[in-house]
Amino acid sequence: MKRIYTHLFCLLSLLGMLSCTDKYTEIFTANEPVYMSYDELRSAVQISYSRAPKHPGKIYYYGSMIFIIEKMEGIHIINIGVPSYPTIEKFIEVPGCTDMVVRNQTIYVDSYVDLVTVDISDLMRIKETHRLKNVLPYKVPATDNEYPVTRIDQQKGVIREWKVITEKRELEPTYYPTYPMYDNLAHSNWSDNLSFGSATGSGVGGLGKSGSMSRFGMQDNYLYIADNNSLNIFDVSGPPLNVGKAYLNTNIETMFVYDKHLFFGTPSGMMIYSLQVPNTPAYVSTFWHATSCDPVVVQDGYAYITLRGGQVCHADFNRLDVVKLSADYKTNTLAASYNLTNPYGLAIENNTLFVCDGTAGLKVYDATDKLAISSHQLAAFPDIKTYDVIPVNGYLFMVGDDGFFLYDYRDLQHIKQIGRIVVNKE
Repeated sequence: MKRIYTHLFCLLSLLGMLSCTDKYTEIFTANEPVYMSYDELRSAVQISYSRAPKHPGKIYYYGSMIFIIEKMEGIHIINIGVPSYPTIEKFIEVPGCTDMVVRNQTIYVDSYVDLVTVDISDLMRIKETHRLKNVLPYKVPATDNEYPVTRIDQQKGVIREWKVITEKRELEPTYYPTYPMYDNLAHSNWSDNLSFGSATGSGVGGLGKSGSMSRFGMQDNYLYIADNNSLNIFDVSGPPLNVGKAYLNTNIETMFVYDKHLFFGTPSGMMIYSLQVPNTPAYVSTFWHATSCDPVVVQDGYAYITLRGGQVCHADFNRLDVVKLSADYKTNTLAASYNLTNPYGLAIENNTLFVCDGTAGLKVYDATDKLAISSHQLAAFPDIKTYDVIPVNGYLFMVGDDGFFLYDYRDLQHIKQIGRIVVNKE
């Protein structure tokens, strides 16, 4: 009898163990990917009708043109030859684009996993010239809800959009891998337009100028693309060639190129790398700060960093930090901090500091005295939700939720808005 109980106990134990592997179901609401095949992606660059921006992203200045990223869709070309009358010239369809640089009348832009070059020497015959395939991380568009994302199959292509599904399905014990998610940026002839010059190049024959929110940068014949915790390096002396990758062990939010150095904005601080050997960036130092989102710009021995709080940026403060840089960038100290409302991008030119304070609008300061910047506000434009700015020789180009704005600041005592292109909110 004892042996029977023993066998019965073993049988029940076995059944109990088997019950642990039962499959459970749930009512599941999620975002399911809608794919674009790789063949479709690699034949998608084309010129389409000009149109007002819907979801403007990052901006780039070149010659007498402003380029505005339409997030994950393409590039608007804005003619600013007459500053008070900016006009939309062309729209270049580039699926999956989030950032760009322009040099020698060539656009370098990301298209999901590919790096694409586009010839803009003749705006009537804009064309793709080269493409490096699968050189950038697989990324996905942002969702507009709180539902999870279903399983992603990279073999099917890139994700163009999401559709919400509700279904009964098995509850899976494992989690899906995560991917970078990106939120919510007629005839014309170069020689006919007013050229503002460039702080980082030499007009239309050289390098243009990006905003502070950029993660693309260029030094000499090298293009640097920051993506999450890695830096992709390309030789662009001819057709782009992938020459290396550096892993930085932190999440890179923004990148600013200055004095043959890379200044990275990260959630925990500003990291500085030397470009003395262009294809092998070398770590120099880190200026640590509280966790936040933080674009950075540099001029004449000082770095200016906006720190933004909120749920995404994991902080409850918003401020501007001014950092005194040593000559070798190895020993850097905080000079001053100033409270802000909701800062995003910023720019500095000849001690005039421009701050996109998010919902509080555009603010302009005289930054000559680093210890009293907030006491020397020159102008404020509060009724605009701002994102990023580029100043060039007395003109300021700004992008925000409501569109593209152009300001004249040649007279610092009378800064004024002189042009605008509104967004299409349909």
